Amino acid sequence: MLIKRFTKTERLFHFFLVVTFLIQSGTGFSRMFITTYFGRTLSRLFGGYEMAILIHFWAGMLLMAGFGIHVIYLIKKIDRQNLANSLMGPDSLIPGPQDARNIIKRTLWTLGLAPFPKLDRWAYWEKFDYWAVFWGLPLLAITGVMLKFSLLTTLVFPGWLLNILVLVHRAEAILAASFIFIVHFFIGHFRPLSFPMNEAMFSGNIHLEEALKEKPLWVERLKQEGKLEQMEGKPPATWYRVLYFIFGYAALGFGLYILINGIIYGRYIQMH
Repeated sequence: MLIKRFTKTERLFHFFLVVTFLIQSGTGFSRMFITTYFGRTLSRLFGGYEMAILIHFWAGMLLMAGFGIHVIYLIKKIDRQNLANSLMGPDSLIPGPQDARNIIKRTLWTLGLAPFPKLDRWAYWEKFDYWAVFWGLPLLAITGVMLKFSLLTTLVFPGWLLNILVLVHRAEAILAASFIFIVHFFIGHFRPLSFPMNEAMFSGNIHLEEALKEKPLWVERLKQEGKLEQMEGKPPATWYRVLYFIFGYAALGFGLYILINGIIYGRYIQMH
């Protein structure tokens, strides 16, 4: 049996984020490593150095427009009649005391001192995944726009601030890319229950057996509320499944290409 885990809107947001983030990573790293073969290769992929810079800016603007729409979507989802549960309940992505307890239990489990914690709809690492991106995007946007319009920036702020903005923008970009290409990719897709791919964000569904192992409290809650059968999902069409496997592994391959070469050529990073 399949259970619906993500709505079409949520999956569309994720697809949009994947595409724009990969474009931003490719164009951004091409400039950061432009003195290397790796950087020049990436630059040619996007039409050359100047075109890569132009694409980077407009893809960033598109990404922030999507971020704004996502924030509006979240606000509209808030149940004002039941505000506390809507913001801090088990279906919320806002971290709470239970997440702290689960982290402690998971640590004790790793040491063989406690059973594995029972999780609800969102695991603490999934919430961390979400909020790492959520706070990182505005930081990249603000620093990026200030650097793009550097003359206007220096009309208001001292010129030395540009040096700090470059460091912050590129440090956050490296941190974000490293987190996505290492932690998110591997935890999301290469754990035993998910390998060879976690299809939930593409198909919208999760197998009941997997949910019972990873999120037993969620399944129990759905049963108690009489919603489990209502949440039954349909398997994706074969052609669609093939398509998202190709897309997913292409994204993974591109991400690893950037990550590995970023490590190899790390000493050549350009900070201007």
